[in-house]
Amino acid sequence: MNPMLSRLAAVVALSCAYIYMVYGQSLDTDTVPSRYRVVATTFGAGRQKVLDTYLTPLQYAGPEVSVARETMRFTRFNKDLSVQNFFRIYAAMPGKNGYDIYSGLVNWNYGMHYQFQLRYNLKLLVGGLGDLNAGFVYNPRNSNNPASAKAFVDLDASAMLIYRFKLGRCHLTARYQANLPVMGVMFSPDYGSSYYEMFYLGYRDNTVKFTSLHNHLSLRQMVTLDFPCRRVTFRAGYYWEIQQSHVNNLKTHTYSHSFMLGFVRNLRLFRDKHGRQLPSGVNPF
Repeated sequence: MNPMLSRLAAVVALSCAYIYMVYGQSLDTDTVPSRYRVVATTFGAGRQKVLDTYLTPLQYAGPEVSVARETMRFTRFNKDLSVQNFFRIYAAMPGKNGYDIYSGLVNWNYGMHYQFQLRYNLKLLVGGLGDLNAGFVYNPRNSNNPASAKAFVDLDASAMLIYRFKLGRCHLTARYQANLPVMGVMFSPDYGSSYYEMFYLGYRDNTVKFTSLHNHLSLRQMVTLDFPCRRVTFRAGYYWEIQQSHVNNLKTHTYSHSFMLGFVRNLRLFRDKHGRQLPSGVNPF
């Protein structure tokens, strides 16, 4: 074998051995916070109110269904910094006076919170989230402009309270979270223009607008309760969302109330038949 290749192979082998001794053994322990993921999947049903003056000056109200998936974990570089990944999709068919419109939205939040341990069973999380949204509102009664596209990206200020307590033999976890969009950008058609003019004729000026509290005052709030039942941890919750904007002389709003029910999994953890929680030192939730 070429002496240079032999030396290179030896250096790579020694480096891998060193990395395993320094990092590999610590990752095999059960006390590394970043190894644990708290993953929740919930299904929701509720009611929604929709207004989009690009389509109609009327507000519609009706049922809504949704599904959400949330993951939380600690970061590898700071034991007090946690990552939240929240994905939600909803669809609604509000109706009034016999007429229906259809709406849907995909929402993805990803960001970090710094965790303050206020008491042994109470934590305050403060941080920021990237907030991506894409959806539509469709009105089958309109022949010229039957649909309106929704696309906006926000930077949210986020706060969360997590309270862990015991009821009888059950260990419960309650959480309240609020996300407030502070600034972002939004796609909005200009007043009086059509999508044909924008996408086929190229009249796309003034369709991407800067948004903040003055023209896009919105708020998302969520209350959840995790409770064990046999070997499964369930999550019940309430999701309340206000999305509103006043851009290009067009007003839109979506008011959503949804009750959620689902289950929670602690990844990389042996199942505990007694329903005990993770130690607070490794539990990001």
